[in-house]
Amino acid sequence: MNSEHAEMSRGNNRGAIIGLFGVILIILGALNTMLSWRGGLDVHPFHAMLIGTGLLLCLIGAIRRHA
Repeated sequence: MNSEHAEMSRGNNRGAIIGLFGVILIILGALNTMLSWRGGLDVHPFHAMLIGTGLLLCLIGAIRRHA
């Protein structure tokens, strides 16, 4: 019974690092977008790509965490 509980608790953290990296990319992309917009510069597609990649990594992390 204890070994099953230990395996379940270890498996819950599988997607945590990927999800955290995704959150970091979302924040970085959002800050870049807001600063470019506020500064009167063009918002580059790279900023949107950072946000999209971050959302994708968060989704992958959530799937791995609950699988």
